[in-house]
Amino acid sequence: MNTTQFLPFELLMIVLVSLCLRHAWKEGTQNVLRLFAGIFFGVMLEWATIKQLDNYEYGTFFLMIDNIPLGIGMGWGVILYSAMLFSDHCQIKEWARPVLDGLVALNIDLAMDAIAIRLGMWDWGDGLSYEYFGVPFENFWSWFWVIFSFSAAFRILNRLPEKISRYLAPLGSIPIGVFGVLASNRIISSYIPSDYDYLAISLLIVCSLGLILSQKPKLKTAQMDSLVMWVPLGFHLYFIIVGIITRVIFTSWIIALISAAMFSASLYLHFPLVQSLWKKAPVSERDHDQANIHTLRN
Repeated sequence: MNTTQFLPFELLMIVLVSLCLRHAWKEGTQNVLRLFAGIFFGVMLEWATIKQLDNYEYGTFFLMIDNIPLGIGMGWGVILYSAMLFSDHCQIKEWARPVLDGLVALNIDLAMDAIAIRLGMWDWGDGLSYEYFGVPFENFWSWFWVIFSFSAAFRILNRLPEKISRYLAPLGSIPIGVFGVLASNRIISSYIPSDYDYLAISLLIVCSLGLILSQKPKLKTAQMDSLVMWVPLGFHLYFIIVGIITRVIFTSWIIALISAAMFSASLYLHFPLVQSLWKKAPVSERDHDQANIHTLRN
């Protein structure tokens, strides 16, 4: 594959990292460390997973570390950062927030992965008709545990005294998160028969959704940065637009339907934030003048 083919994706990742960094810089040292720890964690887990399982490989991107695209690590970092920020603004129990973070990530991957392999971004080596349109079902298991492991480790370590947790929570989440991912990979690859992979991931999603919905979550939009919305929507829009341009999204009507459904679900999930941002949008000078005239007449 031509390196330049994936440049738009890498540029999108740089933009999303910049949005997250802008927010993190305002929030303090720990948030900056958490963002970069997430990126490093993403690169490390990709490298470790390939070495452990050796069941997929990446195409040639412009920015590579060994055989791992830096843009993929950036993607993990911004998804982690925005998903955790989203769940922090949800009125649910703190112990349940890593579960919600994992579900938010799955919403992205269910729409992304089948299109990405058709673009040549990575290859599972089993053909495009294997399991989930060429994507092994165990991949979605891994996606959930990647986000869950880092998020849970950070939240546990963040309970320590502030002087310690400021640095230990983001940095300590890297080795704990990698261990959690490799352990979950070992479980599904060694102890769950391949015929039951679909059942395992289905039960994981259904039980996780049930757990979150049972708490009747409500999004608190006050002080929430718009990057919480733009990160997932950025991924969805990129793969939908590129999928339409290259026509790979039309190779199966089910792929197109799932992409639209996951995009719609993400919009619905973030709709309270969209409403909040709309209400905060400044009125035009003309509208302002008309409001003043109306006030004077009354």
